[in-house]
Amino acid sequence: MNIKSLLLGSAAALIAVSGARAADAVVVAEPEPAEYVKICDVYGAGYFYIPGTETCLRIGGYIRYDIGVGDVGSFDGATSADHEDGGSNDTFYKHARFSLKTWTGQETELGTLKTYTETRFNFQNNNRDAGGALVDPDGAGPLPAIGSLNPADNSTVSLNFAWIQLGGLRVGKDESAFDTFIGYAGNVIQDTLVPYGGFDTNVVQYYFDAGNGFSAVVSLEEGSGSDTIDSYVPHVVGGVKWTQGWGAVTGVIAYDSNYEEVSGKVRLDVNATDQLSLFIMGGYGSDDNLTDGTWAYPAGGRGFYKPWSGNWAVWGGGTYKFNEKTSFNLQASYDEGKNIGIAANVAYDIVPGFTITAEVDYSHLGDDSVSNWTGISAGDDDAIGGMLRFQRSF
Repeated sequence: MNIKSLLLGSAAALIAVSGARAADAVVVAEPEPAEYVKICDVYGAGYFYIPGTETCLRIGGYIRYDIGVGDVGSFDGATSADHEDGGSNDTFYKHARFSLKTWTGQETELGTLKTYTETRFNFQNNNRDAGGALVDPDGAGPLPAIGSLNPADNSTVSLNFAWIQLGGLRVGKDESAFDTFIGYAGNVIQDTLVPYGGFDTNVVQYYFDAGNGFSAVVSLEEGSGSDTIDSYVPHVVGGVKWTQGWGAVTGVIAYDSNYEEVSGKVRLDVNATDQLSLFIMGGYGSDDNLTDGTWAYPAGGRGFYKPWSGNWAVWGGGTYKFNEKTSFNLQASYDEGKNIGIAANVAYDIVPGFTITAEVDYSHLGDDSVSNWTGISAGDDDAIGGMLRFQRSF
Protein backbone atom coordinates (compact mmCIF):
# COMPACT_ATOMS: atom_id res chain seq x y z
CA MET A 1 0.00 0.00 0.00
CA ASN A 2 1.44 3.37 -0.99
CA ILE A 3 1.08 6.72 0.76
CA LYS A 4 -1.54 7.99 -1.71
CA SER A 5 -3.85 5.03 -1.09
CA LEU A 6 -3.49 5.47 2.68
CA LEU A 7 -4.46 9.14 2.52
CA LEU A 8 -7.50 8.43 0.35
CA GLY A 9 -8.71 5.74 2.73
CA SER A 10 -8.36 7.97 5.74
CA ALA A 11 -10.33 10.76 4.08
CA ALA A 12 -13.14 8.38 3.22
CA ALA A 13 -13.33 7.19 6.81
CA LEU A 14 -13.53 10.75 8.15
CA ILE A 15 -16.35 11.59 5.75
CA ALA A 16 -18.31 8.54 6.89
CA VAL A 17 -17.94 9.36 10.58
CA SER A 18 -18.92 13.00 9.99
CA GLY A 19 -22.02 11.89 8.13
CA ALA A 20 -23.04 9.61 10.99
CA ARG A 21 -22.67 12.37 13.53
CA ALA A 22 -24.65 14.77 11.35
CA ALA A 23 -27.50 12.30 11.30
CA ASP A 24 -27.58 12.36 15.11
CA ALA A 25 -27.52 16.23 15.43
CA VAL A 26 -30.25 17.88 17.57
CA VAL A 27 -32.61 20.05 15.55
CA VAL A 28 -33.50 23.29 17.42
CA ALA A 29 -37.16 24.26 16.99
CA GLU A 30 -38.06 27.71 15.77
CA PRO A 31 -39.10 29.97 18.69
CA GLU A 32 -42.79 30.67 19.17
CA PRO A 33 -43.82 34.20 18.24
CA ALA A 34 -43.61 36.34 21.40
CA GLU A 35 -46.91 37.73 22.70
CA TYR A 36 -46.02 41.16 23.99
CA VAL A 37 -48.23 43.13 26.39
CA LYS A 38 -50.36 45.58 24.44
CA ILE A 39 -50.55 49.11 25.81
CA CYS A 40 -54.03 50.53 26.52
CA ASP A 41 -54.13 54.33 26.46
CA VAL A 42 -57.90 54.76 26.63
CA TYR A 43 -57.99 55.37 30.42
CA GLY A 44 -54.66 57.12 30.88
CA ALA A 45 -51.04 56.15 31.44
CA GLY A 46 -50.05 52.78 32.91
CA TYR A 47 -52.85 50.60 31.53
CA PHE A 48 -52.31 47.47 29.45
CA TYR A 49 -54.63 44.90 27.93
CA ILE A 50 -55.02 41.64 29.84
CA PRO A 51 -53.97 39.09 27.16
CA GLY A 52 -56.92 37.56 25.37
CA THR A 53 -59.42 40.15 26.65
CA GLU A 54 -60.62 43.67 25.94
CA THR A 55 -60.07 44.62 29.60
CA CYS A 56 -57.43 47.21 30.44
CA LEU A 57 -55.56 46.80 33.73
CA ARG A 58 -53.33 49.13 35.73
CA ILE A 59 -51.38 48.15 38.84
CA GLY A 60 -49.98 50.76 41.21
CA GLY A 61 -49.73 51.86 44.80
CA TYR A 62 -47.23 53.36 47.20
CA ILE A 63 -44.77 52.56 49.97
CA ARG A 64 -44.82 55.01 52.86
CA TYR A 65 -42.81 55.54 56.02
CA ASP A 66 -43.93 58.05 58.68
CA ILE A 67 -41.89 59.28 61.65
CA GLY A 68 -43.98 61.20 64.17
CA VAL A 69 -42.90 63.07 67.30
CA GLY A 70 -44.60 65.29 69.86
CA ASP A 71 -47.84 65.12 71.79
CA VAL A 72 -50.30 62.28 71.33
CA GLY A 73 -53.14 64.78 70.85
CA SER A 74 -51.58 66.13 67.65
CA PHE A 75 -51.99 62.66 66.07
CA ASP A 76 -48.19 62.59 65.68
CA GLY A 77 -46.77 61.33 68.99
CA ALA A 78 -46.93 58.28 71.23
CA THR A 79 -45.98 57.12 74.70
CA SER A 80 -44.87 53.76 76.07
CA ALA A 81 -44.30 52.29 79.51
CA ASP A 82 -40.66 52.09 80.56
CA HIS A 83 -39.35 48.51 80.70
CA GLU A 84 -37.44 49.11 83.94
CA ASP A 85 -39.76 51.08 86.22
CA GLY A 86 -43.07 51.17 84.34
CA GLY A 87 -43.05 54.96 84.01
CA SER A 88 -44.30 56.74 80.94
CA ASN A 89 -41.88 57.69 78.15
CA ASP A 90 -42.53 59.85 75.11
CA THR A 91 -41.55 57.95 71.99
CA PHE A 92 -41.79 57.98 68.22
CA TYR A 93 -44.97 57.13 66.39
CA LYS A 94 -43.67 55.19 63.39
CA HIS A 95 -45.78 53.77 60.63
CA ALA A 96 -44.78 51.82 57.52
CA ARG A 97 -47.36 51.00 54.85
CA PHE A 98 -47.54 49.18 51.54
CA SER A 99 -50.61 50.09 49.53
CA LEU A 100 -51.51 47.95 46.50
CA LYS A 101 -53.97 49.43 43.99
CA THR A 102 -55.61 48.06 40.85
CA TRP A 103 -57.77 49.71 38.21
CA THR A 104 -59.60 48.06 35.32
CA GLY A 105 -61.62 49.50 32.46
CA GLN A 106 -63.57 48.09 29.54
CA GLU A 107 -66.01 49.61 27.08
CA THR A 108 -69.43 47.93 26.86
CA GLU A 109 -72.76 48.63 25.20
CA LEU A 110 -73.99 49.98 28.58
CA GLY A 111 -71.03 52.30 29.13
CA THR A 112 -67.60 51.99 30.68
CA LEU A 113 -67.16 49.08 33.09
CA LYS A 114 -64.59 50.00 35.76
CA THR A 115 -63.25 48.58 39.01
CA TYR A 116 -60.91 49.92 41.65
CA THR A 117 -59.29 48.24 44.64
CA GLU A 118 -56.86 49.32 47.33
CA THR A 119 -55.44 47.08 50.04
CA ARG A 120 -53.16 48.46 52.76
CA PHE A 121 -50.58 46.51 54.77
CA ASN A 122 -49.29 48.27 57.91
CA PHE A 123 -46.47 47.84 60.41
CA GLN A 124 -46.48 50.32 63.27
CA ASN A 125 -46.77 51.17 66.93
CA ASN A 126 -49.76 53.31 67.91
CA ASN A 127 -50.59 57.00 68.24
CA ARG A 128 -51.84 56.67 71.82
CA ASP A 129 -50.90 57.44 75.39
CA ALA A 130 -49.95 53.84 76.15
CA GLY A 131 -47.50 54.74 78.90
CA GLY A 132 -49.94 56.85 80.91
CA ALA A 133 -51.20 55.74 84.30
CA LEU A 134 -54.11 53.36 84.36
CA VAL A 135 -57.48 54.97 85.10
CA ASP A 136 -59.46 53.75 88.10
CA PRO A 137 -62.76 52.53 86.60
CA ASP A 138 -64.91 52.88 89.76
CA GLY A 139 -63.21 55.71 91.65
CA ALA A 140 -62.56 53.54 94.70
CA GLY A 141 -58.87 54.38 94.82
CA PRO A 142 -55.75 55.06 92.79
CA LEU A 143 -54.22 52.36 90.64
CA PRO A 144 -50.47 51.93 90.19
CA ALA A 145 -49.05 54.45 87.73
CA ILE A 146 -48.04 51.77 85.26
CA GLY A 147 -49.19 51.98 81.69
CA SER A 148 -48.54 49.53 78.88
CA LEU A 149 -45.91 49.00 76.24
CA ASN A 150 -46.51 50.36 72.77
CA PRO A 151 -45.18 47.58 70.55
CA ALA A 152 -44.66 47.87 66.80
CA ASP A 153 -46.13 44.98 64.86
CA ASN A 154 -47.99 43.98 61.74
CA SER A 155 -51.08 45.65 63.06
CA THR A 156 -53.63 45.79 60.28
CA VAL A 157 -54.47 44.75 56.76
CA SER A 158 -57.39 46.76 55.44
CA LEU A 159 -59.53 46.68 52.31
CA ASN A 160 -60.04 50.38 51.71
CA PHE A 161 -61.63 50.23 48.27
CA ALA A 162 -63.21 47.45 46.22
CA TRP A 163 -65.94 48.74 43.92
CA ILE A 164 -67.46 48.01 40.51
CA GLN A 165 -68.87 50.78 38.33
CA LEU A 166 -70.90 50.48 35.13
CA GLY A 167 -71.69 53.83 33.59
CA GLY A 168 -72.71 55.98 36.57
CA LEU A 169 -73.73 53.09 38.86
CA ARG A 170 -71.20 52.09 41.52
CA VAL A 171 -71.47 49.28 44.10
CA GLY A 172 -69.00 47.95 46.66
CA LYS A 173 -66.56 49.17 49.29
CA ASP A 174 -65.75 52.86 49.06
CA GLU A 175 -65.43 55.97 51.19
CA SER A 176 -68.57 57.97 51.86
CA ALA A 177 -69.69 60.37 49.13
CA PHE A 178 -70.12 62.86 51.97
CA ASP A 179 -66.30 63.16 51.80
CA THR A 180 -65.20 61.95 48.37
CA PHE A 181 -67.66 64.02 46.31
CA ILE A 182 -67.02 67.32 48.09
CA GLY A 183 -63.32 66.63 48.69
CA TYR A 184 -60.98 66.06 51.60
CA ALA A 185 -59.95 68.90 53.89
CA GLY A 186 -56.68 69.98 52.31
CA ASN A 187 -53.35 68.48 51.27
CA VAL A 188 -52.09 67.93 54.81
CA ILE A 189 -51.37 64.66 56.58
CA GLN A 190 -53.49 65.35 59.69
CA ASP A 191 -56.63 66.73 58.05
CA THR A 192 -59.04 65.42 60.72
CA LEU A 193 -57.89 67.38 63.80
CA VAL A 194 -61.45 68.67 63.54
CA PRO A 195 -63.21 65.76 61.81
CA TYR A 196 -65.40 66.33 58.76
CA GLY A 197 -67.05 62.96 58.08
CA GLY A 198 -66.96 59.20 58.39
CA PHE A 199 -65.13 57.29 55.69
CA ASP A 200 -65.37 53.49 55.31
CA THR A 201 -68.67 52.17 53.98
CA ASN A 202 -70.30 49.91 51.43
CA VAL A 203 -72.22 51.90 48.84
CA VAL A 204 -74.83 51.69 46.13
CA GLN A 205 -74.55 55.03 44.36
CA TYR A 206 -75.21 56.75 41.08
CA TYR A 207 -72.98 59.49 39.70
CA PHE A 208 -74.19 61.87 36.99
CA ASP A 209 -71.90 64.07 34.90
CA ALA A 210 -73.60 66.45 32.48
CA GLY A 211 -70.33 67.19 30.69
CA ASN A 212 -70.64 70.96 31.09
CA GLY A 213 -69.23 71.24 34.62
CA PHE A 214 -72.38 70.11 36.46
CA SER A 215 -72.31 66.77 38.30
CA ALA A 216 -74.38 65.08 40.98
CA VAL A 217 -74.38 61.96 43.14
CA VAL A 218 -76.86 59.92 45.17
CA SER A 219 -75.38 57.32 47.51
CA LEU A 220 -77.02 54.67 49.72
CA GLU A 221 -74.51 53.77 52.41
CA GLU A 222 -74.05 51.18 55.16
CA GLY A 223 -71.63 53.04 57.42
CA SER A 224 -69.06 51.20 59.52
CA GLY A 225 -68.23 50.37 63.13
CA SER A 226 -70.87 51.56 65.56
CA ASP A 227 -72.35 53.70 62.77
CA THR A 228 -73.32 50.66 60.66
CA ILE A 229 -77.03 50.76 59.82
CA ASP A 230 -79.22 48.88 62.30
CA SER A 231 -82.10 48.08 59.91
CA TYR A 232 -82.91 47.86 56.19
CA VAL A 233 -83.00 51.66 56.01
CA PRO A 234 -79.68 52.94 54.60
CA HIS A 235 -77.85 56.15 55.28
CA VAL A 236 -78.45 58.48 52.32
CA VAL A 237 -76.07 61.04 50.80
CA GLY A 238 -76.78 63.45 47.95
CA GLY A 239 -74.54 66.04 46.35
CA VAL A 240 -74.27 68.56 43.50
CA LYS A 241 -71.18 70.27 42.06
CA TRP A 242 -70.41 73.03 39.56
CA THR A 243 -66.83 72.94 38.23
CA GLN A 244 -65.20 75.52 35.98
CA GLY A 245 -61.67 76.67 35.22
CA TRP A 246 -61.66 79.05 38.17
CA GLY A 247 -62.58 76.32 40.69
CA ALA A 248 -65.77 74.69 41.97
CA VAL A 249 -68.81 75.03 44.24
CA THR A 250 -70.02 71.83 45.90
CA GLY A 251 -72.74 70.87 48.35
CA VAL A 252 -73.57 67.55 50.03
CA ILE A 253 -76.32 66.51 52.43
CA ALA A 254 -76.61 63.29 54.44
CA TYR A 255 -79.27 61.46 56.44
CA ASP A 256 -78.12 59.26 59.34
CA SER A 257 -80.71 56.49 59.51
CA ASN A 258 -79.60 55.26 62.95
CA TYR A 259 -79.99 58.56 64.81
CA GLU A 260 -82.38 60.18 62.31
CA GLU A 261 -80.26 63.31 61.96
CA VAL A 262 -79.33 65.41 58.91
CA SER A 263 -75.96 67.00 58.14
CA GLY A 264 -74.63 69.03 55.24
CA LYS A 265 -71.46 70.66 53.94
CA VAL A 266 -70.80 73.33 51.32
CA ARG A 267 -67.42 74.09 49.78
CA LEU A 268 -65.80 76.70 47.57
CA ASP A 269 -62.56 75.93 45.70
CA VAL A 270 -60.72 78.75 43.94
CA ASN A 271 -57.72 78.50 41.63
CA ALA A 272 -56.41 81.97 42.46
CA THR A 273 -53.30 81.68 40.27
CA ASP A 274 -51.35 78.91 38.56
CA GLN A 275 -49.42 78.52 41.82
CA LEU A 276 -52.09 79.18 44.48
CA SER A 277 -55.29 77.21 45.15
CA LEU A 278 -57.61 77.91 48.08
CA PHE A 279 -60.65 76.27 49.66
CA ILE A 280 -63.16 76.90 52.43
CA MET A 281 -65.72 74.35 53.65
CA GLY A 282 -68.48 74.67 56.22
CA GLY A 283 -70.56 71.98 57.86
CA TYR A 284 -73.82 72.02 59.81
CA GLY A 285 -75.77 69.17 61.36
CA SER A 286 -78.67 68.54 63.71
CA ASP A 287 -77.73 66.69 66.90
CA ASP A 288 -80.71 66.32 69.23
CA ASN A 289 -80.56 62.53 69.09
CA LEU A 290 -76.76 62.44 68.89
CA THR A 291 -76.56 64.17 72.27
CA ASP A 292 -79.38 62.20 73.92
CA GLY A 293 -77.78 60.07 76.63
CA THR A 294 -80.92 57.99 77.19
CA TRP A 295 -80.47 56.00 73.97
CA ALA A 296 -79.39 52.37 74.37
CA TYR A 297 -76.31 53.23 72.29
CA PRO A 298 -75.72 56.96 72.82
CA ALA A 299 -73.63 58.71 70.18
CA GLY A 300 -71.93 61.12 72.56
CA GLY A 301 -72.64 64.11 70.32
CA ARG A 302 -70.76 62.82 67.26
CA GLY A 303 -72.18 60.87 64.30
CA PHE A 304 -71.01 59.35 61.03
CA TYR A 305 -71.97 62.50 59.09
CA LYS A 306 -71.55 65.02 61.92
CA PRO A 307 -68.37 63.99 63.73
CA TRP A 308 -67.49 67.55 64.73
CA SER A 309 -68.48 68.96 68.13
CA GLY A 310 -71.66 71.06 68.18
CA ASN A 311 -73.84 71.94 65.23
CA TRP A 312 -71.33 73.65 62.97
CA ALA A 313 -67.70 73.55 61.89
CA VAL A 314 -65.48 75.21 59.30
CA TRP A 315 -62.28 74.20 57.48
CA GLY A 316 -60.09 76.26 55.19
CA GLY A 317 -56.67 76.30 53.61
CA GLY A 318 -54.75 76.05 50.41
CA THR A 319 -51.69 75.00 48.46
CA TYR A 320 -48.93 77.19 47.06
CA LYS A 321 -46.57 75.64 44.49
CA PHE A 322 -43.13 77.25 44.64
CA ASN A 323 -41.99 75.23 41.63
CA GLU A 324 -42.53 71.84 40.01
CA LYS A 325 -40.96 70.05 42.96
CA THR A 326 -41.96 72.03 46.07
CA SER A 327 -45.33 72.98 47.55
CA PHE A 328 -46.59 74.47 50.81
CA ASN A 329 -49.91 73.21 52.24
CA LEU A 330 -51.98 74.70 55.05
CA GLN A 331 -55.26 73.78 56.74
CA ALA A 332 -57.05 75.37 59.70
CA SER A 333 -60.28 74.12 61.30
CA TYR A 334 -62.69 75.11 64.07
CA ASP A 335 -66.04 73.87 65.43
CA GLU A 336 -68.79 75.02 67.78
CA GLY A 337 -67.16 73.11 70.62
CA LYS A 338 -64.24 75.58 70.30
CA ASN A 339 -61.87 72.87 69.10
CA ILE A 340 -59.04 74.13 66.88
CA GLY A 341 -56.83 72.28 64.43
CA ILE A 342 -53.94 73.70 62.39
CA ALA A 343 -51.70 71.69 60.06
CA ALA A 344 -48.96 72.96 57.74
CA ASN A 345 -46.38 71.15 55.65
CA VAL A 346 -43.83 71.44 52.90
CA ALA A 347 -43.82 68.64 50.32
CA TYR A 348 -40.75 68.14 48.12
CA ASP A 349 -40.46 65.74 45.16
CA ILE A 350 -36.87 64.49 45.27
CA VAL A 351 -37.39 62.65 41.98
CA PRO A 352 -40.63 61.82 40.16
CA GLY A 353 -42.61 59.43 42.34
CA PHE A 354 -40.62 59.98 45.55
CA THR A 355 -41.87 62.71 47.91
CA ILE A 356 -40.74 63.84 51.36
CA THR A 357 -43.25 65.82 53.44
CA ALA A 358 -42.43 67.64 56.69
CA GLU A 359 -45.51 68.67 58.69
CA VAL A 360 -46.24 70.51 61.95
CA ASP A 361 -49.63 70.03 63.66
CA TYR A 362 -51.45 71.84 66.47
CA SER A 363 -54.65 70.83 68.25
CA HIS A 364 -56.65 72.63 70.95
CA LEU A 365 -59.36 70.99 73.08
CA GLY A 366 -62.28 73.40 73.30
CA ASP A 367 -64.06 74.26 76.53
CA ASP A 368 -67.42 73.24 75.03
CA SER A 369 -66.26 70.11 73.23
CA VAL A 370 -68.50 67.04 73.58
CA SER A 371 -65.39 64.83 73.79
CA ASN A 372 -61.61 64.76 73.51
CA TRP A 373 -61.43 63.82 69.82
CA THR A 374 -57.65 63.81 69.33
CA GLY A 375 -56.79 62.30 72.72
CA ILE A 376 -55.03 65.30 74.27
CA SER A 377 -53.37 64.17 77.51
CA ALA A 378 -55.29 64.66 80.75
CA GLY A 379 -54.68 68.08 82.26
CA ASP A 380 -53.70 69.65 78.95
CA ASP A 381 -55.74 71.67 76.48
CA ASP A 382 -53.17 71.88 73.69
CA ALA A 383 -51.05 69.47 71.70
CA ILE A 384 -48.31 70.02 69.15
CA GLY A 385 -46.31 67.57 67.09
CA GLY A 386 -44.69 66.91 63.79
CA MET A 387 -44.36 64.22 61.18
CA LEU A 388 -41.83 63.40 58.48
CA ARG A 389 -43.23 61.30 55.64
CA PHE A 390 -41.34 59.44 52.94
CA GLN A 391 -43.52 58.14 50.10
CA ARG A 392 -42.69 56.30 46.90
CA SER A 393 -45.72 56.19 44.60
CA PHE A 394 -45.91 54.02 41.50
